[in-house]
Amino acid sequence: MRITMVGTGYVGLVSGACFADFGHQVICVDKNADKIAALHRGEIPIFEPDLDRLVATNVRAGRLTFSTELADPVSKSDAVFIAVGTPSRRGDGHADLSYVYAAAREIAGNLKDFTVVITKSTVPVGTGDEVERLIREANPAADVAVASNPEFLREGAAIRDFKHPDRIVAGTDDERARKVIAEIYRPLYLNRAPVMFTGRRTAELIKYAANAFLATKITFINEIADLAEKVGADVQEIARGIGLDNRIGTKFLHAGPGFGGSCFPKDTRALIKTAQDYEAPVRIVEAVIAVNENRKRAMARKVAAVFGGSLRGKTVALLGLTFKPNTDDMRESPSIPLVTALQDLGATIKAYDPEGMEQARSELSDVTYCDGPYECAKDADALVIVTEWEQFRALDLARLKRDMACPVIVDLRNIYRPDEVTGHGFQYESVGRRSRPQM
Repeated sequence: MRITMVGTGYVGLVSGACFADFGHQVICVDKNADKIAALHRGEIPIFEPDLDRLVATNVRAGRLTFSTELADPVSKSDAVFIAVGTPSRRGDGHADLSYVYAAAREIAGNLKDFTVVITKSTVPVGTGDEVERLIREANPAADVAVASNPEFLREGAAIRDFKHPDRIVAGTDDERARKVIAEIYRPLYLNRAPVMFTGRRTAELIKYAANAFLATKITFINEIADLAEKVGADVQEIARGIGLDNRIGTKFLHAGPGFGGSCFPKDTRALIKTAQDYEAPVRIVEAVIAVNENRKRAMARKVAAVFGGSLRGKTVALLGLTFKPNTDDMRESPSIPLVTALQDLGATIKAYDPEGMEQARSELSDVTYCDGPYECAKDADALVIVTEWEQFRALDLARLKRDMACPVIVDLRNIYRPDEVTGHGFQYESVGRRSRPQM
């Protein structure tokens, strides 16, 4: 199949590279000339494990190319995917669809033979209707079908998710479009990936409902963690105890400092706005956002409580800045409000992240960025684990004890066993587990 991918951000680049790896001819188009030039040099603009190898392999094979020009690729394509950004709109939190609509207008003027235009960007219900209207308005003679094909990729595991999906959702009532989409995803059939064809609006809402439900699971276990601390219970055992019920499942039941990233915060806000517009409010999702936002700054108070509520004159070292491991994404990371709250409480901040420090510098000021976890911890009064990178799971606790000014570890991801850390002479605080007595 001949495929044009409009947008070389996270979704567009991963999807384009994976489609090329399936054997399709893919051209990724982006207006950002610097980004396209970097891709031609083999430089990947995002950190995603194995993406650099996948791109390089398919570029060498001639299946994957990059361009700033849309006209020629669209005119020769069987399918054109719209994979541009849909950030939260200022003022009301709705998805900003200006990039989607601009892409639709430009695509319209270059359509030749029958083409399926597929929205892969996360968009509110009804966006596909507007995309189709814009295309037909700009090019009434176009032989086109507009479909929705939302992505379900986890940053840090996107390539595996794309090639081994739980499901593929395709929203279209056009039989020719169904055949094209089925052919695009045919290489996955040996993996028995279920292709679920639905109406276009249903597909659009599936994406938002999925992310809102996962965000709700995270927020639920975080609130249970707070209760567990008060009553002397262990949230990890609680999560396992409820997660083994196959009606609930074990995933997304890990207590921590709250969710962040490019999807959950943006998509839950957009779902709330859509629901309000249709006079069908989603009160549970509204509560999820409120609880999550409050939680991020509450983690700073958890650190301060170790020192009697004040961090004046204290140095706090943070391990991990990105919203999750195996990505360089700082968008709405819990570390951002955590750092600002710690600074408001008087702390001096040191930080280290394996991939996210360049992005963090534009988000966080008055932070000393370090070259490794031990440099970060040196002379610190408290070490706070914010992101559960694998590099932080087996730290030399004896070395940390020698280098730190005060032996305090606040583990916001529960990656250590309390007895293991306290056995090295630390005061150890975690999330949703019994607090250790003051030293």
